[in-house]
Amino acid sequence: MTEADRKVKKARYESPLPKDKSSKLKPVTASNLKGKEKAKEVDGASSQSSQQSILPTSFKVIAGSYEKLLYGLEGTASSSESGYEFHLKPIFIFPAHVSHIKAVAASPGGKWLATGSADEIVKVWDLARRKEIGGLMHHEGSITYLEFPSRSHLLSASEDGTLCLFHARDWVVLRTFKGHKGRVNFVAVHPSGKIALSVGQDRLLRMWDLMRGKGSASIKLGKEGEIGHFSVVQYHSSLEIFSTDMVLRHTLSHASRIHSVRFCRWTDNGGELMLVAAEDKKVSVYRFLEDPEKPPSIIAEMVGHSNRVKAVEALEVAVPEPETKTKNARKSTTIVCTISSDGNIFVYDLAALHHGTTELVQLRPVAEYDTKGTRLTCLTVTENRSKEETDDRDAKIGKRKRVEDQEDSGEEVQGKGEEEEEEEEE
Repeated sequence: MTEADRKVKKARYESPLPKDKSSKLKPVTASNLKGKEKAKEVDGASSQSSQQSILPTSFKVIAGSYEKLLYGLEGTASSSESGYEFHLKPIFIFPAHVSHIKAVAASPGGKWLATGSADEIVKVWDLARRKEIGGLMHHEGSITYLEFPSRSHLLSASEDGTLCLFHARDWVVLRTFKGHKGRVNFVAVHPSGKIALSVGQDRLLRMWDLMRGKGSASIKLGKEGEIGHFSVVQYHSSLEIFSTDMVLRHTLSHASRIHSVRFCRWTDNGGELMLVAAEDKKVSVYRFLEDPEKPPSIIAEMVGHSNRVKAVEALEVAVPEPETKTKNARKSTTIVCTISSDGNIFVYDLAALHHGTTELVQLRPVAEYDTKGTRLTCLTVTENRSKEETDDRDAKIGKRKRVEDQEDSGEEVQGKGEEEEEEEEE
């Protein structure tokens, strides 16, 4: 592959850190944090609550494919007599890599898009400008996983057995994590953004300290699996659900092979739902009960695909007022997007799932896009904000972020400050 094939920006290499010898996973609890960090956790929760109140009015769906094509769709909601309805329209379709695309991720707020491929390159895109920023050539194997733990960091994993943490400004490598022998299957980052779990071909579950840049623990699973969430390990057709202190609570057997697991908030009652996409051509919706000792149960199924469901993602969005104004009109909902080997991209609305439902509900798509048989492989959903919405959002949550940044020290503060200046200039 020549430089003429694509413009790339090579990431700086950082020598691997020494292996950590601890063998047991330790729970992440508030008692483990120092006083200053505790205060930041509380402030962070308040900041997150503020951000949740500023919901996007539209969204973007990005899907990669085995045919190397990257699909970008814009999702919108419009008023109708019955309430509102969703629409999908394509905004870009192009070959993004020289080999099939295996992973996609969008940064919080939708500024950056990262795509990973069997060509061993992570490409970074400015999603608003639909422009390629460059390529990160740090891995020596196919890219298996991508995620933005925050607006300022990108985490990647590869078949070469490593994880890399990049700074999402100059795109240099901040950390290289080595420990897995063979392919890294999946990674899950803790909501705090400070630690991550990974599982690999070596049948190990590893914990990584993202702040210090080293491994902190590992556990032998006995079989190869993936992580569907920070507290869920998925195998071929079963799920193991752990408590926050890493104690196994439930083992669930699913009807068919599992491809993707995601969690989302149920806007009707604030509870948590687990979405399981599988070989059986549907997404099963599990509800968690108030009693943690009781296993979650299936309350709904998302149907409509004619082949295996490869991935599922969810996003909370604002919806317009109905044309006929009514009392207690819904102001927001959670949308669920799916991709399938049948080439279809579907959008479902969890508003159709009512609290207190006792019978199994079948949910059908409220919007869809047909790629005409493209073999879709990966999916991400993000906010689609106009410049005015972005400015309004930054004005409401920016002050709190600046206070939090000033509480940090050293290099981390400088990095955050520079990033904020860059965003203000834009």
